[in-house]
Amino acid sequence: MFSGSLVALVTPFKDSRLDIAGLQKNIQFLLLNGASGLVPCGTTGESPTLSFEEWETVIATTVAAVNKQVPVIPGSGANSTAKTIDLTRRVEELGADGALVVSPYYNKPTQEGLYRHFRAVAESVQIPLVLYNIPSRTGVNILPETLERLSRDCPNIKAVKEAAGSIDQASEIIMRCGGRLTLLSGDDSMTLPMLAVGGKGVVTVIGNIVPRDVAHLCEFMLSGRTAEALELHHRLLPLCKALFVETNPIPIKVAMNMLGMPAGALRLPLCEPGEANKRVIEIALRKYSLL
Repeated sequence: MFSGSLVALVTPFKDSRLDIAGLQKNIQFLLLNGASGLVPCGTTGESPTLSFEEWETVIATTVAAVNKQVPVIPGSGANSTAKTIDLTRRVEELGADGALVVSPYYNKPTQEGLYRHFRAVAESVQIPLVLYNIPSRTGVNILPETLERLSRDCPNIKAVKEAAGSIDQASEIIMRCGGRLTLLSGDDSMTLPMLAVGGKGVVTVIGNIVPRDVAHLCEFMLSGRTAEALELHHRLLPLCKALFVETNPIPIKVAMNMLGMPAGALRLPLCEPGEANKRVIEIALRKYSLL
């Protein structure tokens, strides 16, 4: 179930409140344009700024709007094991198909601490889990040997969203974990190389605005149409770079607002980019013929 183009949903706001109608509109756009799954309440969804009630509302809205057409995999990670277990159980109760669980940020646990954390979460629920490795935000790297232990000992840990930026590490994860653990790219610009070494998809940010092209890139690579995939990778790359010119999700929300899509303002401590970076985003959208 965890393959292809899984879109990390933006959380749209209007007058500082959730824009539920806008969220539903974005979901329908993605479903109509080939998204393989939806990931609400992750980094791209500004999850650290959402209240618990808002977090629940976004997940419940997404589950209802999708209506089992594709998997819904909400973010449920926190920086304590007890809170992560509570959130992941709630994700299960809300009818989601899985949960995306980031490594506990700020604490900087050891590899043994990471193993015990993820095992405790896995044993608390029945739904499949996608672990999220993003050392640049959490301060700790989930090493391949730790993922090997977890994939062996926890049958419902099914995938890892790998955003350490290392093809060597991605390759070692696949070699160690075999068919027990699906590897998903956590960086849009790394989708093609991650798939080339055995990954099965991407949790995509740019898929919010070009879902069909990201879906096609995954489809081409997974079906062996590498020349077509490479051509599409080269077309997408400048857009990837522009939409990560500042901290995610700043650029994607700016781009969506430029395109008239529901996105709205950012919540502090994230804020609008300067005029120079807005121009970088606008130029990339124009070169891609989106504006």
